[in-house]
Amino acid sequence: MRIDFRGSPEPTLGVEWELALVDRRTRDLRNDASHLFARARPRLPDQDRLHQELLRNTVEIVTAVCHTVGEAMADLRQTLAAVVPAADELDIDLYGAGTHPFASWTGQQLTEGHRYRELIDRTQWWGRQMLIWGVHVHVGLPEKDRVLPVLSALLNYYPHLQALSASSPIWAGVDTGYASNRALMFQQLPTAGLPFQFRHWSEFEAFAQDQLTTGVIDDLSEIRWDLRPATHLGTLENRICDGVSSLADLEALVALMHCLVVDLDTRLAAGEELPTMPPWHVQENKWRAARYGLDAIVILDAESNERLITEDLADLLVRLEPVAERLGCSAELDAVRAIPARGASYQRQRAIAAESGGDLVAVVDSVVRELRAGLDG
Repeated sequence: MRIDFRGSPEPTLGVEWELALVDRRTRDLRNDASHLFARARPRLPDQDRLHQELLRNTVEIVTAVCHTVGEAMADLRQTLAAVVPAADELDIDLYGAGTHPFASWTGQQLTEGHRYRELIDRTQWWGRQMLIWGVHVHVGLPEKDRVLPVLSALLNYYPHLQALSASSPIWAGVDTGYASNRALMFQQLPTAGLPFQFRHWSEFEAFAQDQLTTGVIDDLSEIRWDLRPATHLGTLENRICDGVSSLADLEALVALMHCLVVDLDTRLAAGEELPTMPPWHVQENKWRAARYGLDAIVILDAESNERLITEDLADLLVRLEPVAERLGCSAELDAVRAIPARGASYQRQRAIAAESGGDLVAVVDSVVRELRAGLDG
């Protein structure tokens, strides 16, 4: 099976931001995406900026093809400027986190469409449990032969991105003890989770052929890896991050993802063999970041060296400074340092729960406020 990769001559950028809809009074989820679409889309210059998702309690805001982090963030703000007033009219707030702290999956409604019905029919309980939200970032790559080596090397930084974005500590009213419960929930789907570390494009083509032949997938988009080639767009799609509520956090994370991919691709193009780790180290790092967040001690390399993730992150940001300068996102990359300083979302949510005596409505309020504050600021 031949899979063409529509290469991008520039390291373009695209962002997909999943947001839940919560009732302004009860703070529970609202299955009113269709009503929100009806009000918001006429106000948008491009209706493709707003997408439906698996459940009717979710909307996805997407950017056009952008060249800088600043351009992508301006695009998202423009869409929110239409979506937020439409949500206000329905007494709905937008909620950006990996999970909702107390909503029940039994009350959620499926978006109409054959694709979604097939997914739930196949995955059953696990599929119906997927009350999870994330951020996906696409970075353009020029040729298919560089995609998989960059993907495998990027897995070394999986725990950094997971820990920084972790925002799903509470599930069904219970603190799970994990910084990102979403990360471990999502991988229960049959084609989700960590990607295989193929060395050559032909191996990816053979894998896809096997998946199609055996009926595991009907379309390449159903390969739901945490990192995957988006062949029709000519990008590497990063799906590691939990949902994000703070526009400042989102901007910083997008800059980090953009810089990481461009740095790795530039080094590969210059003839460098990119460092990778065996799959068992990558898998362990995913679990450690999901469990411990910014307190995780992660495995750094194939030689099994370990380090506190925040210490390694500090050195990584210094190393990426020249890349950020070239991409025009120095300030945004520098803002990554503020996330550990003020606490990642999972830490902020736990702090609110503790201060309020376990009031999970207060937790939802705090997440909603963070997004609103970013729009007003």
